[in-house]
Amino acid sequence: MSLPDYGFYVLCATAVVLLAAQAVLHPTEFVQICIFGLTQGSIYALVALGYTMVYGIIELINFAHGDVFTLGAYVGSTILGFFAISEGGFSTVNLVALLLAFPVVMLVMGGINVAIERVAYRPLRNAPRLAPLITAIGMSFFLEGIMFLWHGPATVHFPDILPRVATTIAGVFFGFKDVFVVVTAAILVSLLAIFINRTKLGKAMRATAQDRDAAQLMGIDINRTIAATFFIGAVLAGAGGMIWGLYYNPGAALGGLIIGLIAAFSDSYLGSKWTQVVVFGILIGVLVFRPTGLLGMRVPEK
Repeated sequence: MSLPDYGFYVLCATAVVLLAAQAVLHPTEFVQICIFGLTQGSIYALVALGYTMVYGIIELINFAHGDVFTLGAYVGSTILGFFAISEGGFSTVNLVALLLAFPVVMLVMGGINVAIERVAYRPLRNAPRLAPLITAIGMSFFLEGIMFLWHGPATVHFPDILPRVATTIAGVFFGFKDVFVVVTAAILVSLLAIFINRTKLGKAMRATAQDRDAAQLMGIDINRTIAATFFIGAVLAGAGGMIWGLYYNPGAALGGLIIGLIAAFSDSYLGSKWTQVVVFGILIGVLVFRPTGLLGMRVPEK
């Protein structure tokens, strides 16, 4: 184990010890922060999975992925607007609207991301790495421009259709929205894990990520596999955008959960002004010391 690895683990151990001390001194506050962090982290996890899937397949940091997440919330808000929903409560109409809006948003965002891959990224697949990177930034600006022309600079209200049911157990407050976010994200991540590990296309994705040339020699359709990866990543981002809108009413899994928890702890113990510094500092540290991921193993350069 190298010296940077030791430093990384020492830093993690120090953070764990400090948090454990807070858990002992203020257990109720600690659990409350964990609930907030777990809720935010569940949404981050859906966004992170899309990023990592695309990067694992074609080694592209898809800067437009965050905009796909945001666009998912915009599309979801528009679809829900067609229903005679009642805000501040829950009804049969709200349930029907939710059950219809979720799959529609996920399919629409998946289709948009497949189109982006076909038009913007596929022609540059064998180009120098800087070319698709610049294109990804351009696609991000393009999607942001569409959203700006659509709704302008004003804040978009997302219909508040989830029940405002909440309870307090041992001084810890949590509501229906918290449970909804965590359970929905857990179901989607579980379905993705089953798909990746049990289906033929999922195995093709893993093979392509490991060695694209060898996968192609074995008869795997690379273009179809990469397009499916973009589709699934956008489906998760679209779902994340919907969940974000439903929760806040104003897109990898372990990393997303950890970032959510860290942000919640930083807001409470250090102050919100330090949260972005802490989060980006940790992201840089992971990229430097654990570039293959928190649970990844070291692999040779492709």
